[in-house]
Order: sequence, then structure tokens, then C-alpha cells
Amino acid sequence: MDGSTARSPSSTGARMAEVLLFHHVQGLTPGLVDVAEALRSAGHTVHAPDLFDGRTFATIEEGLAHAQSVGFASLHERASEVAAALPDALVYVGFSIGVMDAQRLAQTRPGAAGAVLLDSCAPLGEFAPGWPAGVPVQIHGGEADSFFMDEGDVEAARQVVEAADDGELFTYAGCGHLFADASSEAYDADAAALVRQRVLDFLARV
Repeated sequence: MDGSTARSPSSTGARMAEVLLFHHVQGLTPGLVDVAEALRSAGHTVHAPDLFDGRTFATIEEGLAHAQSVGFASLHERASEVAAALPDALVYVGFSIGVMDAQRLAQTRPGAAGAVLLDSCAPLGEFAPGWPAGVPVQIHGGEADSFFMDEGDVEAARQVVEAADDGELFTYAGCGHLFADASSEAYDADAAALVRQRVLDFLARV
């Protein structure tokens, strides 16, 4: 099903996390709403801001065109404003382009409790020179995802995991971009269920 690498200390028991989840370029899709609800059902507090004001897009290309029309700087500013109104000890979760805000805030906003990055990863140095001490990170990517595997993201993910005190990288055979979103054409139910369980395990220990 998947390949994985990890550097992780032993878990210390379940805790409830507060999560800030950033959607991908197709918007806050029903599939991502389901992901947020699954985490809430496990007892976690989940904030899932809609940076596209209710708009969703059928394709990555359409969503990217919208994001470009709004302006990435504006979207990043809105993401930062959402985070600023919440406690410092957040677990930042991002899907694809949402990783840019999740990873940026995890690396630059003091007090992060953790980060979960799906379908994307930026290299160290993009937002800060290194990964912050004591901030666990979990990264997921599809092995058939050309964005993740062929554009440098998987190498960046390995770099981040190696730099983190507690880092995990999981890859999933045959899975494409956004495979964990039930709204996506690339959705893989079995792999998505495994992602969900691994994320829940991560949240229970951070």
C-alpha cells in the first residue's frame, strides 16, 4: 500500500489537539469538510477557513486561475489573520497549495503544536532556515502524483523529516494528487482511510 520513513520518539498518550486546516486550490470541497468532521468526531477542535468564500472548482487548473486572480499574497494574508485569532498551540494541516500556509505558519509562528502536510512540501529555507525544534511533522504524498514526486516536493519532504525532532513521511503506491479528498478524481478510499488513521494517531500524541 505505501512506503514510509519516520523519525519519532515514543508516544506519551492521547491528547486533544486544536487544528487549523487549509484547503487546496479547488477550494473547501465536500471531501475536505468530511476530513474536518472526522477529526472533530475524534474529539479534536478543527478550524477549516474557506479562503475562497464558498467557491469550489472542478479542476486544479480552474482553482489555480481563481487563486491567481485573487492573489496569492492576499490569500496568505487571510490565512495569517485566521491563525492570529486562534491560540498559538495549533496543529497546522494543509492540502496541496494549503501546505504553503500550514508549513509557513508551523515554521514561523511561535508555539506550533505540529504540522500535517498532504500532497506538497516546500524545501527548508522557503519560509525559515530550519524546522523548529520540538514541532512534530507528518507528510503524506502519492507515488503517482507528478506534482509531489517530480517537482521536488518529495525531496523537500525528506529534508524536513530529517531536520525535525519528530518527523514522518508516508508515500502511497498508485495514488495521485489529492487522493485523500473524496471529492477528487484521484480519490483512493483505502489510502485515504490509512491517511486518516495516521493523522488521528499523530494528533493523539502531539
